[in-house]
Amino acid sequence: MESYTQQAEHLFNIVLSSDQIEQFSIFEKLLLEWNQKINLTAIRDIQGIHTKHFLDSLSVVKGFIGSIPTSIIDIGTGAGFPGIPLKIAYPQMSLVLVESVLKKAKFCQLVVDTLALSGVEVLANRAEELACQSRYREKFDIAIARSVANMPVLTEYLLPLVRVGGRMIAQKGNNAHIETQSAAKAIKILGGELEKILPVVLPGVSDERYLVVIKKTAATPLVYPRHAGLPVKKPILN
Repeated sequence: MESYTQQAEHLFNIVLSSDQIEQFSIFEKLLLEWNQKINLTAIRDIQGIHTKHFLDSLSVVKGFIGSIPTSIIDIGTGAGFPGIPLKIAYPQMSLVLVESVLKKAKFCQLVVDTLALSGVEVLANRAEELACQSRYREKFDIAIARSVANMPVLTEYLLPLVRVGGRMIAQKGNNAHIETQSAAKAIKILGGELEKILPVVLPGVSDERYLVVIKKTAATPLVYPRHAGLPVKKPILN
């Protein structure tokens, strides 16, 4: 049976050095240790971590159309997914990890410090607040999220953070197409255009997985995102 590092090469053309493999190993140990103290993730076995966290995170590269992005923001990162595995694989990228739950944000900072990852910022904030700050608004090549919100809401979280010409990538399950259809109005209003919905196949995982890739084609109107909580209470629907 192939290791997850071999699978990363075969599935996503990601070749990891011995130092990078060691970083993943340390990340795994920290995750197992701290998951006993605080509820970081429901996935608690090593095989699950390798496949449903590490490989699933690395699958985002399928949405990198063209060159590797120089800057990524990961909204609702939880215990650091998919952002930290992507940073390990592509250390030259700058990364902002955003997690509103303070204990999870602190864990992410611990991982970043332990692995000595440079060019990473960890913020215990909400996406709606960051997108109103000039330092973060429309500054990123890629904005990503996994299991954060339905597409109409997620689009309002992510697109205001993406520069024109950049992309948002949403990791979604079997409702990806229906959710994306329901977000058509939000995508258009917020300056986006659906580019692709890419299937993702992970070894031994039967659940459907997709990457919804939306290109930023125009600046997001300044009235978006709305105040914290409003995107969920009153999503932009067709």
